[in-house]
Amino acid sequence: MDSLRTYREKRDFRVTSEPSGAGRARHRKAGARFVIHKHDATRLHYDLRLEHDGVLWSWAVTRGPSLDPSEKRLAVHVEDHPLDYASFEGVIPKGQYGAGAVIVWDDGEWIPESDPVAAVKKGHLSFELKGNKLNGAWHLVRLRARPKEKRDNWLLIKSDDSFAERKGDILEDAPESVKSGATIEEVGEGKKKPRQRAARKAPAKKARAKKAKTKKHRSASLKFIPPCLARLEQTPPVGDDWLHEVKFDGYRMQALISGDDVRLLTRTGLDWTERFGAAIPAELRELDCDSAIVDGEIMVLDSKGVSNFAELQLALTENRTEKFLFYAFDLLQLVGADLRKEPLLDRKERLRDLFAGTDEQATVRFSEHFDESGKTMLQHACRMGLEGVISKRAAAPYRSGRTGDWIKSKCTLRQEFVITGYLPSEKTGRGLRSLVVGYREDGKLKPAGHVGTGFSTPVADDLLKRMKKLKTETSPYEGAAAREKRVVWIKPELVAEIEFRTWTRDGNIRHASFQGLREDKPADEVVMEKPGPKTKAAKAKPAAKDKAPTAGAKAKPAEVKAGTIVLSSPDKKLWPDEGVTKKDLLDYYVTVWPRMEPFFVNRPLALVRAPGGIDGQRFFQKHALPGTPKSVLRMNDPEDNEELLYVESFEGVAALVQLGVVEIHIWGSKTKDIEKPDQIVFDLDPDEGLGFDDVRKAALEVRAHLDDLGLPNLVKTTGGKGLHVVVPLKPKADWATVKTFSHDFAQAMAQQQPDRYTSTLSKKARKGRIFIDYLRNGKGATAVAPYSSRARKGATMAMPITWEMVEDGVNPADYAIGSKGLATRLKAKDPWADFYARGKALDIK
Repeated sequence: MDSLRTYREKRDFRVTSEPSGAGRARHRKAGARFVIHKHDATRLHYDLRLEHDGVLWSWAVTRGPSLDPSEKRLAVHVEDHPLDYASFEGVIPKGQYGAGAVIVWDDGEWIPESDPVAAVKKGHLSFELKGNKLNGAWHLVRLRARPKEKRDNWLLIKSDDSFAERKGDILEDAPESVKSGATIEEVGEGKKKPRQRAARKAPAKKARAKKAKTKKHRSASLKFIPPCLARLEQTPPVGDDWLHEVKFDGYRMQALISGDDVRLLTRTGLDWTERFGAAIPAELRELDCDSAIVDGEIMVLDSKGVSNFAELQLALTENRTEKFLFYAFDLLQLVGADLRKEPLLDRKERLRDLFAGTDEQATVRFSEHFDESGKTMLQHACRMGLEGVISKRAAAPYRSGRTGDWIKSKCTLRQEFVITGYLPSEKTGRGLRSLVVGYREDGKLKPAGHVGTGFSTPVADDLLKRMKKLKTETSPYEGAAAREKRVVWIKPELVAEIEFRTWTRDGNIRHASFQGLREDKPADEVVMEKPGPKTKAAKAKPAAKDKAPTAGAKAKPAEVKAGTIVLSSPDKKLWPDEGVTKKDLLDYYVTVWPRMEPFFVNRPLALVRAPGGIDGQRFFQKHALPGTPKSVLRMNDPEDNEELLYVESFEGVAALVQLGVVEIHIWGSKTKDIEKPDQIVFDLDPDEGLGFDDVRKAALEVRAHLDDLGLPNLVKTTGGKGLHVVVPLKPKADWATVKTFSHDFAQAMAQQQPDRYTSTLSKKARKGRIFIDYLRNGKGATAVAPYSSRARKGATMAMPITWEMVEDGVNPADYAIGSKGLATRLKAKDPWADFYARGKALDIK
């Protein structure tokens, strides 16, 4: 039967420019292309299309996809579309089926977790998307048909993985086509590209002139010198002719010292002396010189001893001047002598001598450089949570501007943006949902997207007060960005420091976080910072090296060594309420390592990190980030070339602790045989109204059914409210076979006792039941590793136990770091000692 028959019957191809599908393409492989069309028909909606067997399976998603796992979007299963519809973009004429504008909102590759035909037939299709806007794991779940219901209704649900986002709206943040860059409105009007208007004159000059009334110092003897600026590159330069310093996260400041007269000037020459209190000028007056011009940075250190721009902003807002520190890194003039033509290393030697009388805890400090390669320095900086590294030519003079003598390399992407508007919050009690930001290019403002995190309530309130004073009816942008709905536009005068993960292909920033306002930089100077080509090592005579100091020229933190890993901040409390520190976690892994090692090494990992403790920000990591230690190894999946992380020794575990990893999740296969799983995991996840006794009884029933099938089985606590029943396998069957078996097993139990169990993911199906989660048995899915800690109250961990303990009423809360229950369990016989010896091939007939 021709699956495109319905599609063709609905359309007159003499009128519409939609493809007829007459030249039907050959099927390449299951789960090749996907596309999402944004379709402005009778009602605006989004069409999800998945390639399979030479056609595009299609669902009309009425409200569009959401990155929030709690948002379930209705998706109506509609007729198959031809493959060449994937690139269709245009206007369907009036009178035709689906009349209206269509754009390619997203496209890429989709990968089903199991046989897609069987999954659709059963009503639960799980898959991964690798697109320009949508990524990670997704689910299509069929709804039970109502009486006389003709539509085939499904739900589109985002999995709770590293690509999930609970703030912001991807539909609003990225409305344009990934094919043409046009919006749905522009295509509807017949304009493929945004119209170009005459550039608006930036109104920032008046504001700067007004600010300039705050006194600007122009002493007859000491004049402001425009600073040397760093050029952004992806990696630090190599060679002995470079020295490397910490990149501070503060305000660049030039100190002009003339006897008792001390002025602190911003990078543009504004006098901010009074803003930072009396302590810094007082200590600069005590330096042993009559006059000097010192280049440096004012910052605030956070609880980890790391410079933090958000903390600096808070200190300025609250007038807490005692928190400010001035780090000096260059000397431009001394007692009337201009030092700018001298080599940097000579200038730093003079600066060091000038600061020789200050101690390490002074408010004014000398900024050391490091006796390490730039690459190693950047790794250390990223590991410590610093912003990055500044590399400087040791023999270069001091030249104003961005000359290439200074190179900056960052751990994360970060730069200034102009605030052009904001979205008010729809939630009661909070006035700010997100900032709209941009940058200048060729004299015009270009949109860079939205920033919806990083501001506390006081900061958000302060921002709103400032922005309301700048409110305007006119957008500073051209084209589609100027027509964004619900935005309150403001004059482009405020500059914000923004940290973000990456630039999208359409020029927006992703995973952006507000760090603070930059009042020291004019809005009309904000441009996109693009890493330049890697700087080659100069052939100049190698400069002498200084003695290596501690990071940031501050007191060295306590250190704990594990192999070649140095554990910084060992007293950092990862579980604050329980008082469990980094060192406690490392000591725990030392104790359990002989038992943990067989289930942990040489397996792809997924990590939950909480560098500030479990009460702070957490994030999920599957791939290497800047600063990831070498003992955390990388490999590429042979099938799709995706980068995977794994470790092969305890040094790797210690490195994870150093990174603030509080949960370790593992694949069910090893790196050397990645397509053949060696275990099956059934995760028993109870509804909120059920107790652990219900889970315990369910685990015993799962064991009984596995015993009937002749399959070995073991059990472990999860560190939460569930249990894992684990089946050791000889790695013979592939992922599809294992996934099919685990699904059928879970479904059979649910069918036998539908009042007690469900094999359906949705929360509605779980009500009063235990979800037998078989989804951890697909390729790329993970389960918490045996003996791993959990990011939960109590500092519990996933603990292998005996079936006798389950029968007797085990309490998972007994197994916590430092508890007597844990000590007793580890003294007893290892219940999983023969795990691999018991493995059996999965023989499905």
